[in-house]
Amino acid sequence: MFVLDEDEKAIVETARAFADELLAPNALEWDEQKHFPVDVLRKAGELGLGGIYVNEDVGGSELRRLDAVRIFEQLSTGCPAIAAYISIHNMATWMIDSYGDAAQRNRWLPGLTSMDLLASYALTEPGVGSDAAALSTRAVRDGDDYLLTGVKQFISGAGSTDVYVLMARTGDDGARGISAFIVPADTPGLSFGANERKMGWNAQPTRQVILDNARVPAANLLGGEGNGFRIAMNGLNGGRLNIAACSLGGAQFALDKAVAYLAERRAFGARLLDNAALQFELADMRTSLEASRTLLWRAAAALDADAPDKVELCAMAKRFTTDAGFEVANKALQLHGGYGYLAEYGVEKIVRDLRVHQILEGTNEIMRVVVARSVVGAA
Repeated sequence: MFVLDEDEKAIVETARAFADELLAPNALEWDEQKHFPVDVLRKAGELGLGGIYVNEDVGGSELRRLDAVRIFEQLSTGCPAIAAYISIHNMATWMIDSYGDAAQRNRWLPGLTSMDLLASYALTEPGVGSDAAALSTRAVRDGDDYLLTGVKQFISGAGSTDVYVLMARTGDDGARGISAFIVPADTPGLSFGANERKMGWNAQPTRQVILDNARVPAANLLGGEGNGFRIAMNGLNGGRLNIAACSLGGAQFALDKAVAYLAERRAFGARLLDNAALQFELADMRTSLEASRTLLWRAAAALDADAPDKVELCAMAKRFTTDAGFEVANKALQLHGGYGYLAEYGVEKIVRDLRVHQILEGTNEIMRVVVARSVVGAA
């Protein structure tokens, strides 16, 4: 797992080259202008990044989750916000690949894996965050269609993407009453809120998805009625790994920037990099990232193997890595002194982008609940 073969090295190097050439030079401008670079996402699709762990028969790359976390780490050295959107797109695309019937897979996946079509994932609702099983968006059967009514909150890419994998209630209260739907952006009755003003992740839009008797063909029901919550949670296992990898890559970028800055900066007659106290700080930062990487790869391997402890391992990796990533990025800003607070150095953007990773794909408090259940259940 820890010594990459030639194929694995090629995958990592390709992702890093894409980040260096197309993401990093534009990241600050995209953040400032709140620009969603659809043209660059299309180029990511050409490299197979639109369906990293989707089957080859519909255009996917059919790689492992272990490959995916390595890819997202490299992409995030260029721009965590765009890397995170690509992760969300992959999660939604994987859901259709894994739970869709033949007609759904052939209808949607070739466009999604190429990123000619862009996907969003719509679970969260206003007032219903961590308690996702309490969602209230309703889907009512009407002949050959379903009529969907409700509001989804914090939907990445909303208003700029083409396909929404959306959870709605078709039955009674609780998880078993939830179903999943493939909802095209041009669905009658579907509209979007304003682009949210956010602390970070400015390079991708975040809007409400508003459904007012939105008419969706029954053929777009994904995985059968009552299976939506299971589909959503299974998708989130991989999503948690990917977002952790995005924290890892962003933090690694920030650490590298801090080392370069300390090597150039002189104070009291010597390089700051030669100061033992600062070296100890860098040592702790490096150790935190290496520990995160080890746990993340371990969890990805468990998900690939469908191991019995995959859910709690994904939760552990998400919680530990996103906490460590934010802490390392914040320390990197501190090591830059006043310059770290300036936008042109790029570190403050990393801090802002990584902060939300501790919240989304299940808050880190919920990750602790997931892990605690596995501990208590084994007692």
